[in-house]
Amino acid sequence: MIEARHLRVLRAVAATGSFSAAARELGCTQPAVSQQMKALEGSAGTPLLIRTGREMRLTEAGEVLVRHASGILAGLTAAEEEVAAIAGLRAGRVRLVSFPSGSSTLVPTALAALRAAHPGTRVSLVEAEPPRSIEMLREGDCDVALAFRYGGGPAGRQADGQAEWDDLVVRPILADRLVGLVPEGHRLAGAGSVGMAELAEESWIAGCPRCRRQLVDVCEEAGFTPRIDFATDDYPAVVGLVGAGLGVAVLPELAIESVRPRGARTVAVEPAVEREIVALTLPDLAQVPAVAATLDELTRAATRA
Repeated sequence: MIEARHLRVLRAVAATGSFSAAARELGCTQPAVSQQMKALEGSAGTPLLIRTGREMRLTEAGEVLVRHASGILAGLTAAEEEVAAIAGLRAGRVRLVSFPSGSSTLVPTALAALRAAHPGTRVSLVEAEPPRSIEMLREGDCDVALAFRYGGGPAGRQADGQAEWDDLVVRPILADRLVGLVPEGHRLAGAGSVGMAELAEESWIAGCPRCRRQLVDVCEEAGFTPRIDFATDDYPAVVGLVGAGLGVAVLPELAIESVRPRGARTVAVEPAVEREIVALTLPDLAQVPAVAATLDELTRAATRA
């Protein structure tokens, strides 16, 4: 293994013509230069210098190394400077994946604060729901995943259990309560709160697959199976369908916050159900300054939302 410090010594020897002159240039002793040159020749497996009395000249292999040394050392210096910039948050890149309602509520606030504090840090964003977003994190396709999981009920215990994320760094963001959404003219539109069982005979509009499973579990715990007439991953579409009087829905508060619910009214539902919003990353990535700063700003965004 050829070490950069040995290349620096070789270049100094080639430029000055002697160990003693190279030692003066490098600020070390002549024996230290001699020792490092021996180590470099051992790594190269061939002589690099020919010593004739007080004169010293390069072998062919030595000339090759000197020719490449400048480029290697310049590249190493550039790499060190770039790493220092990243470590100091003067530069860096973070790949963020988020579920849609998080992208429209928490993410803009977090990224605006991150840019203001660290303008050299660049963040890219793509959207994916869990569990796909978690797969992307483990596969190396992103650095931070803003995700959610439900607590309670069969889906909460099986699909969203703590063991699912045991290998990840989990940063809690907020608890996002589910609320009911009914048409403005609905019999329960003015109610302070609604029991799930009161909606047993309604036509339902369901959201993303994971939310859909949670809806079925909550309804079954209330003693009925929901009749799902419409299903869509698009929250504005859910709100629009409810507003048109085509059914009722249960959505997270973040989802409703990101959409103007025209023609629809929100009502509290009992029993209360929450989904936990979290930011996830891998343990090694959590040590990267730009990733750590992104996690911090996502956490702060929940208090500003």
